[in-house]
Formats: sequence, C-alpha cells, structure tokens
Amino acid sequence: MRKFSVRPTLTLRGRKFKGLRGWSGKPTHPPLTDVPIAAYIFAAVFDLVAIFGRHEPWAGDFFRAGTYVFIGGAAASALALLTGWWDWLRSTEKGTQARRTANTHAWTMIGVTVLALTDIALRLNVYHTRTYPDAAILVLSIVVAALVAVGATFGGTMVFEYGFNVETAGDSPVWHPSETDVMPGDHSEPSET
Repeated sequence: MRKFSVRPTLTLRGRKFKGLRGWSGKPTHPPLTDVPIAAYIFAAVFDLVAIFGRHEPWAGDFFRAGTYVFIGGAAASALALLTGWWDWLRSTEKGTQARRTANTHAWTMIGVTVLALTDIALRLNVYHTRTYPDAAILVLSIVVAALVAVGATFGGTMVFEYGFNVETAGDSPVWHPSETDVMPGDHSEPSET
C-alpha cells in the first residue's frame, strides 16, 4: 500500500480559479493569516524576553527582532485583509450567523492591525535609543498578541466549524482504500491497479 500522496495537493489543475479568493480547495486568505498571527505572538514574546533581560547586552537584539517581526506581520496583514474582505464580500450572506462571525473576526483583526501599526510607530520612534520596550510598547505588544489569538479563534470557527470556503469531501473516494490518487475535480471512484 502506498504511504504518500503528493501531486493532488500541489496541483492547481482541475481547480476553479476564484480571483483574490484563490482556487477551489486552495483559498488565499487562510495561509496569509498564519504570518501575522505568528509574528505578533513572537513579537510579544521577544519583548518580554527583552524586558526580563534588559540589563543584558542581548536585550536589544530581542527588542529589534520584535520590531522586524511586527513589520513583517503588518505587511502580511495587509494582504490577509484584502483577501479576507473579498471572501467576506463574495461568500457570506447578510443575516446569517456566518456573516456575523465573519464580521466579528474582521473587526477584531482590523483592530489588531491598527494596534500593530501603532506599536510599530512607537518602536521606530525609540529604535536607536532603547534596548528594550517601554511600558506602552510592551502593553501594546501583549494586547496585540492576545487579540490576534482571539481573532484567529473566530477565523478558525469559520473554517473548522462552519466549513467556510472548504471544499467538502462528503463521501469522497479519497477516504476509500485505493492505490490511485484522486485529482481535484475528479470525484469518480479510483480504479484498483
């Protein structure tokens, strides 16, 4: 019995292109969100390390690393915001719980992005004069990390509980024993070889 299946996951052949939303089974928004989520959480951790080690020479390295990670997270946030807005516009109907949850997710993440940009501005203002974050930057970093985790929870609910933008498997042949891989768009039972 084969142990691995690679080609069906990596191909775009057989998938419907949906513009900014990506391809059927390969949406653009979810993978883009991983970067700011990780970045903002790591930046808060780096700031905490810099605070606890503020009398050590390496504290400045952690503070600066947090700054770079925040900037990278904010850049990815802009792309995630654009693709998320397009998903919201094209894939949710007014008056549904899915739309309300998407609204909660969106406004939480917009708030996160605004706070992250504020954090970056404060950091850049003291970048060359401080080796660890001041109280305002530290609190803001921790708030951003907490809020991004909450916002991600709402996004996860959309995908994992509501099946938002997920190509549902139903009784797909991929769950039946077979040596033949099922390619995107092919829902026929694979032949045994």
